Amino acid sequence: MKRCLFCHETLVEEVSWNDCFGLRKRSLFCDTCYKGLEEISGERCDGCGRKHSLFPEQYRQNMTCLDCIKWEGNALYSQVLQRNISLYVYNETLKAIIAKMKYRGDAELAKGFQQKLQQVYTTFFHGYAVVPIPLSEERHYERGFNQAELLAQQLNVPYENWLTRQRHENKQSKKTRSERLKINQHTFLLHSEVPPLTGTHCVLIDDVYTTGATIRAAALILKQAGALSVSSITIGR
Repeated sequence: MKRCLFCHETLVEEVSWNDCFGLRKRSLFCDTCYKGLEEISGERCDGCGRKHSLFPEQYRQNMTCLDCIKWEGNALYSQVLQRNISLYVYNETLKAIIAKMKYRGDAELAKGFQQKLQQVYTTFFHGYAVVPIPLSEERHYERGFNQAELLAQQLNVPYENWLTRQRHENKQSKKTRSERLKINQHTFLLHSEVPPLTGTHCVLIDDVYTTGATIRAAALILKQAGALSVSSITIGR
């Protein structure tokens, strides 16, 4: 008997012809939990992937939000990140799922996002080098795993731990927006054994894109190492 990865209720699904021919991949979340996830679709920011319907028109120019325009106006971070694609709006349901995965040690929850992660990777970033955002040693020891690495594993392609996080910081969830926007360009380092990345397309993997500060700090290091482009996939936006 299969149970929902999040609420552990019994999974009850109707059988269709798609099941008979193996054409449908079943969700590992129950209908209630799955319906609580708000998929990002329709018009969105070309840069960060935020749904246009979630912020007023005056906060964007054409298809790009003002946050991304400000990032591109920063001399250090201009053209560092090509684009971010997030799977779901970071609503209360997704917040609860990610909190359970990260802070209660339920690593199995990463499997619930496998199908959507593979779909986005195959459609937009096929062949890109997959690079999970690393945790500091202290945070990794405290948590027992890196949630970004667990998500990268769901792609079923090789991934590269090219980056190391040298600074142990307060949790992002405990910071104000202004604190999150303060990037230290030395937060991440490239491992010494990493080969030249000249001409390489990279896609970073993380759980949530909030301000884009963490993603861009990591992207900057890859670009400085010669990466041709850096994009990102996150579960929440």
